[in-house]
Amino acid sequence: MLVVGATGDMGKAVVKRLVTSSYRVVAIARSAKALDSLSADLGHPDNLACCPADIGVDDSIDTIRSCIEGPVRAVVHGPGVPTAGGVSDVPCSALTEAVNIKVGGMVRLVRAADAHLVKHSRLIAIGGHYGFEPTAYAATAGVANAALANLMRQYSWAMGERGITAHLIAPGPADTSRLRRVAKAKAEREGSSVEEVLESLKSESAINAFTDIEHIAWAVSTLMDREADALAGSALFMDAGRRRGTP
Repeated sequence: MLVVGATGDMGKAVVKRLVTSSYRVVAIARSAKALDSLSADLGHPDNLACCPADIGVDDSIDTIRSCIEGPVRAVVHGPGVPTAGGVSDVPCSALTEAVNIKVGGMVRLVRAADAHLVKHSRLIAIGGHYGFEPTAYAATAGVANAALANLMRQYSWAMGERGITAHLIAPGPADTSRLRRVAKAKAEREGSSVEEVLESLKSESAINAFTDIEHIAWAVSTLMDREADALAGSALFMDAGRRRGTP
């Protein structure tokens, strides 16, 4: 199992769940120090390896490939993207960087793992609600996650004949440090407080809740079941009831 974005709030939860489920996990992130901290927090388990690599550059392909031993049952791509404001004022460079990390990063990850993928291997990308429900205040997340959804459908067809399935997990906002950065930017623009913005975002859910990062980790582990073959090419909308349209 390869996990990109392993040292973020969500990535840590995914790595922990997979490691405790006895999968061998290669945790990938830019910071070697953060990876060492992750390993220490988990008690330095024997089935966890750390691979410092910047998924935003092509050199990461060879770096990640060198960390792989044996078949790869799944790649999980969950890096964060910069929070740079709304569509009216976001720097074009931030949009480019977001697409590079989300879309280019997934391509690099798959290319690194390709020779080690086997029948029933999973390609799992973690996108987000804003890729399907655009807002005026989350430009980078909206654009990059929409592009990522398209990419994963392409991979479904490109890899399907090998019995390899592609999946997109699209969670709603989760109460993480990243969401609080988004809320801070929105609060500054609207002249409100961060807590007011968070409550407003929560109210967009049918159950008045954020998605929990543990829910995302559960979804990743569930996709490892053989029955998940039937979900090939699909998007799992883990948005706590935010979507209003159909389908």
